[in-house]
Amino acid sequence: MSVVGNTALQFSEEQAMLLDVAREFCRDKSPISSVRAQLESAAGFDQAVWDEMVALGWTGIALPESCGGSGMGVATVVPVVESMGRAMLGTPLISTTLAGQLLLRSGAGDSLEPVLADIAAGSPASVALLENGDWGDERLSCHVDSNGQLQGTKKYVVNAAVAALFVVVVEHEGAPALALVRAQELPAGAISPCTLIDQTRRAGNVDFSGVAVPREALITGSAVASALRDFRLLGALLLAAESTGSAASCLDTVVDYLKTRKQFGKLIGSYQALKHPTVEILNAVDSSRSFIYHAASLVTEGPLDKDTEIACRMAKAQATDTLLYAGDRAVQFHGGMGFTWECDAQLYIRRAQWAQQQFGDAQHHRKRLASLLLDS
Repeated sequence: MSVVGNTALQFSEEQAMLLDVAREFCRDKSPISSVRAQLESAAGFDQAVWDEMVALGWTGIALPESCGGSGMGVATVVPVVESMGRAMLGTPLISTTLAGQLLLRSGAGDSLEPVLADIAAGSPASVALLENGDWGDERLSCHVDSNGQLQGTKKYVVNAAVAALFVVVVEHEGAPALALVRAQELPAGAISPCTLIDQTRRAGNVDFSGVAVPREALITGSAVASALRDFRLLGALLLAAESTGSAASCLDTVVDYLKTRKQFGKLIGSYQALKHPTVEILNAVDSSRSFIYHAASLVTEGPLDKDTEIACRMAKAQATDTLLYAGDRAVQFHGGMGFTWECDAQLYIRRAQWAQQQFGDAQHHRKRLASLLLDS
């Protein structure tokens, strides 16, 4: 009997269609030369490409039809994100999708339809969650004071510079709550850019102190805590999907090099010392894909159950470890050139270092899996 309990693995027709479209789109719009061209840009992505993604309806895939979405659920976002990871395409899609899911699951109901409609229409959004670098620390010091103003700073807010909407996780009357803050409501200088190891990403520290939060922009209630739990798990799943795609791309880079680089008159791909780790990467990528689509098979629109939590945590631990190993081998196989900025192996190992930490690293998830799987 499986220790997981639920081993369902389904790949719907909608997911297959999205995977085909997304792979072709990302391959055409994000060759490695375009990825490198965006590394030093302010936004980190091409606005024209983002506009095309919005036109394809990707920002509304997981949102209800009542607010302009496709109503296909967050599971159908997984193949799109995997394809983005394979092309190393950096856009606000993941942060925007997760913000929408947090709001959907918060229990606020129809009052959020205008906000969700903006997200479905392509307005970038981001969740301001962390107050330090520890994803396991769920304590909140950012709060709404007696004057209805926010007090506190959030760290490493993804896509902070381009987000039109911030979903700020705050403490209100002793319980977690969500405050909706539009970018134009922030005072000048509120966003301080962060320097990230993965230069395909952008994040910033945001000081929300003094921002007024009207009652209609504050979401409270018991459903918020459950929504935050699901947000963390869905974030882990989408990061796992992206990492799986990036690991597959890293494997392609490794294989291409092994088939062209010669040493002592022989292709280096003929040496077993390089063949075996390459096969290990291939097996690990295949395992990662199984994990992410197993988790996607279990995700529902309601609160995520124990089996889904197990699947999401397993997917995150497996996928990011796979990318870390693939990136490390890519650097080593390229020799001295692998340590230079000009070598594409650097892009993968840097993404691996960043992705490992987001929504908890492998150790974080395995520690929680131990109690989920082994406690009676």
